[in-house]
Amino acid sequence: MRTSETMNDENPGGSGERRPTEHTELVPKKGSHSVVWKYFGFKQDDDKQSEVHCKVCSALVGTKHGNTTNLYNHLKRHHKVQYDEAVSKNSENASHPTKQTSITATIHNATPYPPNSSRHKEITVGISYHLAKDMAPINTVQHDGFRKIINILDKRYSMPSRNYFSKVALPAMYNEQRAIVEAELREVHYFSATSDLWSSRIMEPYMSLTVHFIATDFTMKSRCLQTAFFPEDHTGEALAQGLKEALASWNLEEEKMTCITTDNGQNIVKAVSINNWTRLQCFGHRLHLAIENAMKDSRVDRAVGLCKKLVGSFSHSWKRRRDLAEAQNELKLPVHKLKTECPTRWGSRQAMVHRILEQLPAISHVLSLDRKVRHLIPTWQDVEILEAINNTLTPLADFTDALSGEQHVSISSVKPVLHLFETSVLAVQEDDTDFTKSLKSKILRYLQEKYRDQQTQDLLDIATMLDPRFKMNYIRDEHKATVRARLMDEMTEIAPAKQSAPSTASLVPPVKKGRKTLGSFFKAAKVNEESDPALHLEQAVSSELDSYLLTCNIDSEDDPLIWWGQNKGQYPRLSMLARKYLGIPATSSPSERLFSTGGNIVTCHRSSLKPQNVDKLVFLAKNL
Repeated sequence: MRTSETMNDENPGGSGERRPTEHTELVPKKGSHSVVWKYFGFKQDDDKQSEVHCKVCSALVGTKHGNTTNLYNHLKRHHKVQYDEAVSKNSENASHPTKQTSITATIHNATPYPPNSSRHKEITVGISYHLAKDMAPINTVQHDGFRKIINILDKRYSMPSRNYFSKVALPAMYNEQRAIVEAELREVHYFSATSDLWSSRIMEPYMSLTVHFIATDFTMKSRCLQTAFFPEDHTGEALAQGLKEALASWNLEEEKMTCITTDNGQNIVKAVSINNWTRLQCFGHRLHLAIENAMKDSRVDRAVGLCKKLVGSFSHSWKRRRDLAEAQNELKLPVHKLKTECPTRWGSRQAMVHRILEQLPAISHVLSLDRKVRHLIPTWQDVEILEAINNTLTPLADFTDALSGEQHVSISSVKPVLHLFETSVLAVQEDDTDFTKSLKSKILRYLQEKYRDQQTQDLLDIATMLDPRFKMNYIRDEHKATVRARLMDEMTEIAPAKQSAPSTASLVPPVKKGRKTLGSFFKAAKVNEESDPALHLEQAVSSELDSYLLTCNIDSEDDPLIWWGQNKGQYPRLSMLARKYLGIPATSSPSERLFSTGGNIVTCHRSSLKPQNVDKLVFLAKNL
């Protein structure tokens, strides 16, 4: 007699079903998703798949319409290992359910925005702004990385072609921004300008023009008008005509231009003289020439030339740069790289000298280890010259940076700065070396000579007087009366025309004549005084000017434009003159910055840009 275990081995089903007499291959259930169907199937000739058989024991299992409960029960009773495996896989699938994408999300991801939709236009304008403001090449829109970013941000956006941005989007943005600038300029009562000449990477000549004005809310405004291709000879006559045409293209009246700030090139000076415009010499260029004049000394040439060779020896050897960094750490010096000089920027010479003196112990240590470059170690005589240059030029750099700003008043600070040069910054001290004394004296003498021009003095006096920080503090006593008289004349010219009062004879009814009283004589005298508009205007102008001069000066670090914005109602005529003169830039740096922008646009990869496109791209980069 066989045991129950033997019987169960022969009939694993154990549920009363008969096991098939021969083993047949079972086919899986059609369209099944449950993991339990891995252990069950159907005979190949069972087309309707009505009889379910266990793949482990081949037993017939009763189930209807694909219900899996009986299947799990069969595995649980007879095949424990397979049952645990099925339950485990089922639990894993339950913990990571497959989320079906909604119909709305599917449509959203699949349907691109129409080109005329507001969302498509908004993204296109944003990309155009990036290309213009950040001076990015237009073919950026073809780069895989950029397109990937846009696709991640919004999958429905279809990127237009490069030609669309270059021929449609950016020109439209230029026209829109030009219209905005033109609308601003139509409201301007007075403006100032700067201009300069520049050659691009491929030596194409350009002429820049910027305008500066103070708006009605007393905020400083700077606008780039053009970086125009200028292929004509750079003669004074040609530049004069070019500047006139530039103003005319923006419908700007020359009578409204207070002043133009330029460098000291003979051709631009002649052009301004031909046009009969008021010109202010650029403070930065004038200071640069003063320093260059003072540096004409053989000792300076040797010391500065040695610095250039020294910097070159480190810049061309990575081993020396490595040794310099190690020496800086050992000597506990700042880990700074050496700087070289740019011939057109005097500040770069001071920066180079300052860095050499700062790193001199580390430099001497590195050079002393190499016999080939030991001769580059500065001698004590060279160090003495370099220290004199550094001590003299370092304070001047801060003044130049302050006067080169575009968003604050600068012209009224020129006379106070020159006064500080004379009294403190460039004043000879007892402990100065002979060379330092000579250097300071030459710079100061040159500036005093060049700013002695009467037209420049008159302009600076008016601007300084209209600054509530300074007023008459920096105007010479013998010139104060002249400046006051000129200011009153200009206040009278801009005073609003007083409307004529209606005749009192038509308003007062006729009365019977009687004997005159004593009071009637005083009344008649008063009417005669009021009937003289010139006398009344002169008194009003004088009273307004006196009231302004009697008020306390504001702190030197306060913004004069904020003060004028708060007091324009009390001083209506003076506030108009403040808008006229305080908007003049002290340097031609705004035009220089245009050329820096142009250099970032006309790169070696974009050297074939057409001049008209360069003009538009610089305009957008500066005005957006």
